[in-house]
Amino acid sequence: MSAAIQERMPALYLSHGAPPLADDPVWPGELAAWSAALPRPKAILMVSAHWEEAPLALGAVRPVPLVYDFWGFPEHYYRVTYDAPGAPALAESVRRLLRAPGMPVQDIPDRGLDHGAYVPLVEMYPAADIPVLQISMPTLDPARLMEIGRKLAPLRDEGVLIVGSGFFTHNLAALRQSGTPGWSAEFDDWGRRALESQDWDALLDFLHKSPAGRYAHPRTEHFAPLFVTMGAAGAGDEPAAPKSVIDGFWMGLAKRSVQFG
Repeated sequence: MSAAIQERMPALYLSHGAPPLADDPVWPGELAAWSAALPRPKAILMVSAHWEEAPLALGAVRPVPLVYDFWGFPEHYYRVTYDAPGAPALAESVRRLLRAPGMPVQDIPDRGLDHGAYVPLVEMYPAADIPVLQISMPTLDPARLMEIGRKLAPLRDEGVLIVGSGFFTHNLAALRQSGTPGWSAEFDDWGRRALESQDWDALLDFLHKSPAGRYAHPRTEHFAPLFVTMGAAGAGDEPAAPKSVIDGFWMGLAKRSVQFG
């Protein structure tokens, strides 16, 4: 077995939660246990539901302030810091892999990590000692995002942990009652079965092929990072059996989080 194969990192899709995730009695420990079971990455590439920018953009490659892209929370959530090293070498690799006719890449050097990136990283890698780069989603089209993931896949052999950060169900406007709404539970169960059977076509067409898909994702940005992860994992091209590492619900939303490889 080659050294490259031995060092290949998995690819993750995780549900990132809101800043109060840090106060949940269970979820932070689940994220910490997950990262402890992974090989230590040389760098982390984050794709968050909270950064849509076209053409595809690379964020800061030096430490800059976080993006507190939320409103109405207690003040202490705006004091959280995550001073991970920048990742200029990873940024150069991403440019090299993605730049092609029809796929320009831009740099936004002052754009820090948003809460879709730093909220889970605080729990998974609290020492903030691994270089992190965040890139934008230039589209919400599942097939195009999957193709971006495929182009990024070689980074896994360089020790890079590719993380798509979203939420397995996400419809805040429909959370009008306590408990788990039926649409969230139905979509979560459908998504679990589609992942287990590696039904990539169904997942790519989830709005039409899933129950309650339009309730679970009235706007699809929180499911979209899954397709980058699927592409990076070789879904449809090679065996890419995923496993759910975290499941259950948080404030009625499915927090299912999945590891490929």
